[in-house]
Amino acid sequence: MASYYIDTLFNQNFLEYASYVIKDRAIPHLNDGLKPVQRRILHSLFERDDGKFIKVANIVGHCMQYHPHGDASICSALVVLANKDMFIEKQGNFGNMYTGDEASAARYIECRLLPLARDVLYNPELTEYEPSYDGRSKEPVFFPAKIPVVLIMGAEGIAVGMSTKILPHNFNEVLDAMVQSLQGEVPVIYPDFPTGGLIDVSGYEDGNGRVLCRAKLDISDPKKIVIRELPFGQTTETLIDSIEKAVKKGKFKVASINDFTTDKVEIEIKLPRGVQAADVADSLYAFTECESSISVNLLVIKDKKPVQMSVAEVIRYQSEQLLSILERELLLEQSKLLEKLYARTLERIFIEERIYKAIETMKTRETVNRAVKDGFIPFAAELARPLTDDDVEMLLKIPIRRISLYDMNKAKKEIAEINARLRQIKALLKNLTGYAIDFIRGLKEKYGGLYPRRTEITRYSQVDVREVAQKNLKLRYDAETGYLGYGLQNGDVLLEMSDYDKILFMKKNGTYTIVNAPEKIFVDKGLLHCSLVDKDSMADTIYTLVYQTPDKKHVCIKRFTVEKFIIDKSYLFLPDGCKILLFTDRQSGFISVNYKPQPKMRVLEETFNIEDYHVKGYKAAGVRMTSKAIKNIKFSLKKKEKTPEEEGLLF
Repeated sequence: MASYYIDTLFNQNFLEYASYVIKDRAIPHLNDGLKPVQRRILHSLFERDDGKFIKVANIVGHCMQYHPHGDASICSALVVLANKDMFIEKQGNFGNMYTGDEASAARYIECRLLPLARDVLYNPELTEYEPSYDGRSKEPVFFPAKIPVVLIMGAEGIAVGMSTKILPHNFNEVLDAMVQSLQGEVPVIYPDFPTGGLIDVSGYEDGNGRVLCRAKLDISDPKKIVIRELPFGQTTETLIDSIEKAVKKGKFKVASINDFTTDKVEIEIKLPRGVQAADVADSLYAFTECESSISVNLLVIKDKKPVQMSVAEVIRYQSEQLLSILERELLLEQSKLLEKLYARTLERIFIEERIYKAIETMKTRETVNRAVKDGFIPFAAELARPLTDDDVEMLLKIPIRRISLYDMNKAKKEIAEINARLRQIKALLKNLTGYAIDFIRGLKEKYGGLYPRRTEITRYSQVDVREVAQKNLKLRYDAETGYLGYGLQNGDVLLEMSDYDKILFMKKNGTYTIVNAPEKIFVDKGLLHCSLVDKDSMADTIYTLVYQTPDKKHVCIKRFTVEKFIIDKSYLFLPDGCKILLFTDRQSGFISVNYKPQPKMRVLEETFNIEDYHVKGYKAAGVRMTSKAIKNIKFSLKKKEKTPEEEGLLF
């Protein structure tokens, strides 16, 4: 029983929940680029629209009959949608996208539809509707959108097992891309953010991949840095907070930070004496939110399923949808005009030919209908279809006043205009692609000036924090206690580093370990070597080791490199039981060996060039250098130098 319950829970209930979250909450629909709550808000505005501003609270209340998740979620979604400045006109405090300030309460702010919403979304006669969650109302499945709203506004959502991150694109560039698609070309467009800034699109894969975003810095004054534009997804509050945290960690120094942002971004960073703006700029990009990498994933609902697409695919789909919508609109208009033409023709014949006179002597409804129908028999060739009872009823309802004031010239002119429009529609249906292109260009001419490109496209490499980090930490080693770290107060200073550096240390027991910049760690009293390591160049450093075998019969030399490692893991580079005689990280030089005098021994001193020995891995055994008893051993940079520079450790 328990197994059946669990199977039901996961196979039915959980899948239904996951499907609901994916399709009805988090992921936008491809056809109109909207999430359900956004669609319901716009539907409510279409229903309540009278050209005047409406309290947001009233729209929220109206929308609750369609959206089953409460007023708070509707209000926040409406504010976000209104701040896109595409479909909703704002009045009052809707917050500030630059500073992150929240909007006023719904009862204090007002909104109304912008004309663009009606031009590209609204057409009830072509919209498919479905019952609302309680079955009392009808709501649109999706709007017949004529432009790719999902690309212009962007979208972000997290569902069960998937997420979407669609960056906004420029209105004009998207329309131009639609024209290119209709002309058979493959368009390429890049994101454009309302907060401006800089963007590197080298990693942007047509709606997927990643982009690098940067704030736009003004460093014209060497004594201060002014942030004029924000990277996408950041506010002045989050940006200043990241700068303050970096300063507290000692990444760079500033004298003060002031935020003068209103309708334009202006964050002033004053620098201390002796610090130049150009020197701090890279640190801002490296250690703060002035630079961020954004991973993008263009996931939308298509045919009731989540589908990952590219920008070009979305534009091609939307272009085909535009052709379909325009065709349906033209056919609908044609149908209405034909019906209107038929009605006007009936009315003209009925009055001009005085058919109404035939009903003066009729006494029953049936005879009246028959008299009218018989009166139209001579004019059947002028009618698109036979007369129906409804047509007769419409004619009989014409007031006497209209008959007496009937203007034949005016009627003929109206019929001529209808026929002219019908011919025009027929021509447009034959050249639907050209009509669609003209429609798009008309939209661009009408609204394009409202949406200039704000984000500058450029190329730059991501700043490596290790390169710009200040090496203001002193790594000390206390030989008495065996501790190593930048948090020590006593001991010898081995090197200066930043907290992004990695440290390699080797011990006399023949092990090496690589650690992140240590504050304080125990490495024992036998520290042999300590240096900074760079993963990209560490294989270029060659270490030379001279050791004695456990039986003390041979002295071996080993040259090796350190290439692969796991942080905090120790590796053995000295064979078991051996004793280190000399160690150096010099890449070239000579080893001078003095032997203990023995009977019949002629050579008491010998010099070895370390470059004569092959470089191996750290696990390999060394090469036998000598079998004689050694008195002392020294390393020198030059051969036969009387006072050699000792660079290794002598034991």
